Amino acid sequence: MKAIRRFSVRPVLPEPLRPLGDLAHNLRWSWHSETRELFRAVDPDGPRVSDGDPMRVLGTVSARRLEELAEDGDFLRRLADVADDLHAHLTEPRWYQRIEGEPPAAVAYFSPEFGITAALPQYSGGLGVLAGDHLKAAADLGVPLIGVGLLYRHGYFRQSLSRDGWQLEHYPVLDPNEMPLELLREDGGAPVRVELRLPGGRLLRAHVWQARVGRVPLLLLDSHVEENAPRERDVTDRLYGGGSEHRLLQEMLLGIGGVRALRAYCRVTGHPEPEVFHTNEGHAGFLGLERVRELGERGVSFDTAVETVRAGTVFTTHTPVPAGIDRFDRALVARHFDEDGELPGVDVDRVLELGAETYPGGDDGVFNMAVMGLRLAQRANGVSTLHGSVSREMFAGLWPGFDVAEVPITSITNGVHAPTWTADEVREMRPDAGDAELWELRRTLRERLVREVRRRLYDSWRQRGASSAELGWIDGVLDPDVLTIGFARRVPSYKRLTLMLRDRERLTELLLHPTRPVQLVVAGKAHPADDGGKRLIQELVRFADDPRVRHRIVFLPDYGMAMARTLYSGCDVWLNNPLRPLEACGTSGMKAALNGCLNLSVPDGWWDEWYEPDFGWAIPTADGGGPAAEESPEDRERRDDMEAAALYELLHEHVAPCFYDRGVGSPTPEAGVGFPMPEAGVGFPMPEARGGSGLPERWIEMVRQTLGRLGPKVPADRMVREYVERLYIPAAHAHRAMDVRTAERLAGWKARVRAAWPGVAIGHVESVCESVRLGGSLSLRVRVTLGDLEPRDVEVQVVAGRVDASDSITGEDALRVPLKPSDGPEEDGSWLYEGPLALDRTGPFGYTVRVLPSHPLLAGPAEMGLVAVPSDDLAAREAAGVLMR
Repeated sequence: MKAIRRFSVRPVLPEPLRPLGDLAHNLRWSWHSETRELFRAVDPDGPRVSDGDPMRVLGTVSARRLEELAEDGDFLRRLADVADDLHAHLTEPRWYQRIEGEPPAAVAYFSPEFGITAALPQYSGGLGVLAGDHLKAAADLGVPLIGVGLLYRHGYFRQSLSRDGWQLEHYPVLDPNEMPLELLREDGGAPVRVELRLPGGRLLRAHVWQARVGRVPLLLLDSHVEENAPRERDVTDRLYGGGSEHRLLQEMLLGIGGVRALRAYCRVTGHPEPEVFHTNEGHAGFLGLERVRELGERGVSFDTAVETVRAGTVFTTHTPVPAGIDRFDRALVARHFDEDGELPGVDVDRVLELGAETYPGGDDGVFNMAVMGLRLAQRANGVSTLHGSVSREMFAGLWPGFDVAEVPITSITNGVHAPTWTADEVREMRPDAGDAELWELRRTLRERLVREVRRRLYDSWRQRGASSAELGWIDGVLDPDVLTIGFARRVPSYKRLTLMLRDRERLTELLLHPTRPVQLVVAGKAHPADDGGKRLIQELVRFADDPRVRHRIVFLPDYGMAMARTLYSGCDVWLNNPLRPLEACGTSGMKAALNGCLNLSVPDGWWDEWYEPDFGWAIPTADGGGPAAEESPEDRERRDDMEAAALYELLHEHVAPCFYDRGVGSPTPEAGVGFPMPEAGVGFPMPEARGGSGLPERWIEMVRQTLGRLGPKVPADRMVREYVERLYIPAAHAHRAMDVRTAERLAGWKARVRAAWPGVAIGHVESVCESVRLGGSLSLRVRVTLGDLEPRDVEVQVVAGRVDASDSITGEDALRVPLKPSDGPEEDGSWLYEGPLALDRTGPFGYTVRVLPSHPLLAGPAEMGLVAVPSDDLAAREAAGVLMR
């Protein structure tokens, strides 16, 4: 019979074992191997801690076993050591406490999902796992981060397959009482509760659950509150589910409710208030509006509040295409923010302006969350060098008149949390390990993967309706001595799950090659509403079901963090073949690299900037330099054919030969004679090398290069250090400088400059060329009309550099030289600006002039999106010079 209600009975730990409770509730166990080993010892026959969590162990271990452990001196000494280590992690000064530059007292990090561990399934893919790695690395470095997100009672979804390979979704109920969470409570014991006003007088209430990620608290808002009406109770039912209004309510609760939960947490615990707010993607963008409302309650004007909020806000975009941005109907947003809705006292029209697509090609009927995020943040970044460039181009319309290279969006390349994603055996390997030892380690990890694949494949087929009697063939699936390629990620169309199937006969030849076979392990989830993605999965599953190849290619359903660790460490090659440049970063290959797995990838995301032949292989791309999203179907088909052919060629001519080269004199089978099929559980019989080392020396050297040179680049601690030094500390300084009085003056200055800007114009330009040779210079004199502005309000610049055939100044290394104004205005009211321009490079060289707003509190020259340039072709020819010698 089915239970009508579910609850958890918590164990009562004997006094000597009380530290186990603290260890189980702190998610540091997810990356601390000693803690996991300790809990394995608590109940050796219980659930696997690496795939579950210590809470499950404590929930299933018998009272008798606990009594035994309470009297086991060896166990109690281990427990004391691990507990002391956690205490040191929580209290001892770390990197952050030793840095200079007056870093922020606290940083709030908002994200719609967090992938900390499979035991807390609050993630769908790379964005969430990246957020989890960010928190873990911050904990290791001592960064005073506070994570803020939502608690989804059904998580994302659990994936299975139908008999014909169609994705099926299941939504198990997640009980926070069974997870490593604690309800945030007021001093009197009542749960902390935040409320949002909704149209029609409704209220959206939420409780706040706290997870401890090392020394970093993570606050998760939960709308499953009894006082809520059913509709509001389901706001946090599942990640990325529901229609447009459902998503809007989730994002209002994350941003607005998240700030209120954060304030309550700091009040209850005494934690310092954040000086910096980091918005991880546009989903959390409403946090800026809540902070504007807070200031409004103190009598601060909207414009002044925006300046105050912007100063301490960082916005990270992960989206390489406009279609990936959350956009809501303006009327829907207006209904939720008018006088009957949230943010009382804030003018709804001013709210709508922040998300308006006021640029060529924009839709004036939508509210764009990323656009609002950029307007409410003084600092913004993409997540790889290439993605930074793509983002500057995508959002260039917000800064009209500026070159794409000057759009104020920088980049910090993502990283992955090494202690989470590196196999224990790799981490413990001696730096001076010999080739044989390293090769044996790789085989051990591959063998573990084979066992795991067979177990999961058996479970999958049973779910698909197969009987045990039909599944004997699974014992021969994959082989620990065969080159193993992994491909696992979400399944949107741009990631091209089925590119490997473009030429099925050629792929089959690679899988069944008599001397150099390859085997593929594939996993991934399509969004529940994405039937196109589901069809791609079905296409691949049907191919993998073919008895001819099913021992060499498998699709594993329900890809998640627990599966991922085994995949990353056990594969020899990690495959990634997105449509360039639509992969913002692509961190799965980084995790594989930490384990000595070589990358085979299109040069997109992080691989575009860090690829070297010593680390793996780059699949030639046929992108042609244009936006992938604008390709015609015919161009896309041609591109897929070309890149698939390049993939097959690399595998056949380079990857497989490198793996199977066992030294000088390695034999090859006679023509037409292949190696025998392995028996169940028996390794693929590789030939003994005649001469040479018997080892794939070039392959092993590439593994060493991956571990030794690429490995140090990819960890999340490098990424978090960059965020601290390049964004958090400058944002904290800007926040401290932007008190309300200063913000009021800045807002007034900006309003005055915007109103006067139509009166700014560039007049006559004179240049005297002393020498057109390298090392010479130009003396420039520029007449500028400033209208109602003063020279202190602007900077007049010469922009110079090499020019292309159309006389456009090219390259990000263009010179930008400020000119000095004369002592006073001319008789006609214009100002004369003068200065030299050094000719420091050869070839076609040109210059132009422009006027920009200038204020010491601006983060950069493009911040306001205002620039004055020569007004017509005649003026342009007069004001711009091109030197061709």
